[in-house]
Amino acid sequence: MTVFVPPLSDMRFVLRAVARADELAHLPGLEHATADLVDAVLEEAGRFAREVLAPLDAVGDREGARLENGVVRMPSGFAEAFAAYRAGGWMGAAFPEAIGGQDLPRTVATALSDLWNAANTAFEICPLLTRGAAEAILAHGTEAQRELYARRLVAGTWTGAMALTEPQAGTDLGAVRTRAEPANGKYRIVGQKQFISYADHDMAENTVHLVLARLPDAPEGSRGLSLFIVPKYLPDENGRLGPRNDWRVLKLEHKVGIHASPTCFVAYGEGGGALGELLGEPNRGLATIFTMINNARLAVGHEGLGLSERAYQAALAYARGRVQGRKGGEPVSILAWPDVRRMLVGMRAEIAAMRALCYWTATFVDRAARAVSPRERARATGRVALLTPIVKAWCTDLAQEITHTAIQVHGGMGYVEETGVARHWRDARILPIYEGTNGVQAMDLVGRKLALDDGRLPWLLFEELRGELATAPAELRPALRASLERLEQATRHLQAAEEEHRGAAARPYLRLFGHTLGAFLLARGAAAALSGAEDGAAWPGLARFFCAHVLPETQGLLASVLAGAEGLDPALLDA
Repeated sequence: MTVFVPPLSDMRFVLRAVARADELAHLPGLEHATADLVDAVLEEAGRFAREVLAPLDAVGDREGARLENGVVRMPSGFAEAFAAYRAGGWMGAAFPEAIGGQDLPRTVATALSDLWNAANTAFEICPLLTRGAAEAILAHGTEAQRELYARRLVAGTWTGAMALTEPQAGTDLGAVRTRAEPANGKYRIVGQKQFISYADHDMAENTVHLVLARLPDAPEGSRGLSLFIVPKYLPDENGRLGPRNDWRVLKLEHKVGIHASPTCFVAYGEGGGALGELLGEPNRGLATIFTMINNARLAVGHEGLGLSERAYQAALAYARGRVQGRKGGEPVSILAWPDVRRMLVGMRAEIAAMRALCYWTATFVDRAARAVSPRERARATGRVALLTPIVKAWCTDLAQEITHTAIQVHGGMGYVEETGVARHWRDARILPIYEGTNGVQAMDLVGRKLALDDGRLPWLLFEELRGELATAPAELRPALRASLERLEQATRHLQAAEEEHRGAAARPYLRLFGHTLGAFLLARGAAAALSGAEDGAAWPGLARFFCAHVLPETQGLLASVLAGAEGLDPALLDA
């Protein structure tokens, strides 16, 4: 079992040379986010990830969360680690100082998530959800709700969870049946929720659920959902905790991976109704919770990045130490064999592309929130909307492949739990399902995002990529140009296609989009390294590998997009 080494050099290079995060210090409110400050933050975060979180990863996998007499208990060391995380102020890194945060860029917070997920994804799921709940309350809550709930979520003294789906609903939230009855200015919530991550635990003094439910006069379907703040302990206006609220965890799911992350089945209102407060407007709950969902979709992409990094490090360490075979009569490690190097270089190239996409997308989140010009804010908002399903789905699909490859590098030892590498594969398997399956993300991309702003969003991006061809290393330009042309052809085709065809072509289209963006961002890093402006010695080689070995797949992906619904005859399933 290998020791996690925070990839700080790679992270700094991507922040500066690819995402160009240094420019964010020119945005209002981020003047303090200098390169020196960011370096210091990453250095301390890397230490915390290496020394505190990473050693608990195997412990959490082995012990798992457990339900004892109605109370969820976390694995050994998790409560202490969360207390240290809270004391370090990490929860509030990107939140405003006015609410107790540190006002760092979201781009820096994305790099922190990269570290936390590589060290211990099951742990990071709790802060991920808490940050999302705080953002939703800050965006849609009353002043009293922001002060009472968001401030404590940002501090990490309370944590957050979202309680959306139900056994009969799945992804179709319009089928939610949980009820909310008015009760003296508040609401009594009655119903059951499934698959609620960190609904309960013993790491913080209170847990705050954001619950989708229906008011008595609500219309049917998703338009009749409202969102409610439902805490575990009912606080007074000063935050002092009072009686236990009327909800309880009925069971924990027994999962393939992320064993330390409690996935709860929750019953609300067995004693008359769990008390909650309305968050946002009545019957607008789905729009309100999407503040949290969109945050989580980007964050799940970051989970894919972190787990891929951890699996790659394990595979590389094993390959260096595993002596097998001879060359020139001398024993050699398996790194001597080209197929093993192909797997490892491929993993590193894809991780570099994933990291570049995640960090680059985060810069637009910062610009959307802080740019002076309304036009620039609108442009950045559109870019985030376009890239969110790609970050979520492309990065988590690659995480399946990279963690799988890490096992393959280990050979038979990869299938033995004592090496620890299978854990990363098991943990990663949930990611294409979380926060809307990757099929849902792909359909969102082709069905909604390609239509926004009269269909102009992707073409504004393609125009920028064409401009980057002139500065890309000359040897990469033919492959980059060919891939971009395929993406443009696929986009024109889908923007004119019927719904059935778009749905069938959505997954290959998203992968084609991700591969093309990844290649261009790798080329940007390669150009910076070759100019001597940044220290990224591996990037030219990684970009060459990606263009030579990954981009050729875009030919087949385009063919699949053009084929669309061909052959999808339901009768074939009954033959």
